[in-house]
Amino acid sequence: MDLFCPAHGLHYLCRSEPEKQIIMSESMQDRYIRFDWAIKRLLRQKANFGVLEGFLTVFLDEPITIMEILESEGNQTAEDDKFNRVDIKARNSKGEIIIIEVQNTRELYYLERILYGVAKAITEHINLGDAYSEVKKVYSISILYFDLGVGSDYLYHGQNQFVGVHTKDLLQIRKKEQQAIVTRLPSEIFPEYILIRVNEFDKVAVTPLDEWVRYLKYGIISPDTRAPGLGEAREKLKYYSMTDKERRAYEEHLNAVMIQNDVLNTAKMEGRAEGHAEGLEEGLEKGRAEGLEEGHAKGLEEGLEKGHAEGRHEERIRNAANLKKLGVSSDIIAEATGLSLEKIAEI
Repeated sequence: MDLFCPAHGLHYLCRSEPEKQIIMSESMQDRYIRFDWAIKRLLRQKANFGVLEGFLTVFLDEPITIMEILESEGNQTAEDDKFNRVDIKARNSKGEIIIIEVQNTRELYYLERILYGVAKAITEHINLGDAYSEVKKVYSISILYFDLGVGSDYLYHGQNQFVGVHTKDLLQIRKKEQQAIVTRLPSEIFPEYILIRVNEFDKVAVTPLDEWVRYLKYGIISPDTRAPGLGEAREKLKYYSMTDKERRAYEEHLNAVMIQNDVLNTAKMEGRAEGHAEGLEEGLEKGRAEGLEEGHAKGLEEGLEKGHAEGRHEERIRNAANLKKLGVSSDIIAEATGLSLEKIAEI
């Protein structure tokens, strides 16, 4: 059953009746702002760092203290700069300074996107001429509200390691620091990647990690939550605590997200259905005509195939034109329709 969640302004497919009741009761009592919107606008204020610190502490599994927000999509240097992220300078439990990059935008080549983002984060935060020892470790956290690959878990973690081809041991790097020889694993230096596949979450929220992902998906925060950051989120991310101006901007954001998701999903479904219907009709007509000359069976088969392909292609072009009118990026249009970027540029 499809359920509308007012906390997020989106429709969700819930797996159980108790979960639906919880979502509706929670949503009617308190309406919380979507995290992907809050992280770009409200949580940049130092007074609200507790929410972000809780989020990072849970997903990195160690206490994190934010020092400053370094980057956001709002101050890109060029419109075509291909990143949409928040960079956070923080200290971990060891007192080390780290750069945390949070990305949450839909993209066709997403793995390439996060690689680009990490490389940019590293190079932007080291000055020309600095020693390489000044390179900070980067954690890339992706909040995915769309399908990325095939997997059964809602949380994936990856990092760089050098493994012996024959011995299978992990390479350790030894270097001299402050008159002492220090041994470190490459994984302590190279970036780490965390992918949160929000749509795959269907568990009962028991752990702080579960509670955070439940909030990311449904907008639910339990009154008695003890998850780091979520208590602050209950107080600071309430929809009705925003000013009228902030509320209007938020509603526009929700509308844009809903329109984009609806258009993309509709384009995929209509493209398949209408392409099949048109192709079948045209194929039957062509098949009958050619069947008189070359044999009904052969002509019908070829006509069906050709008509189906032509009908599907024409529908893709119509859907691409509609998406362009709505301002959807060419990469997302290509993902939804299967057309090439060159073809989309011609439309």
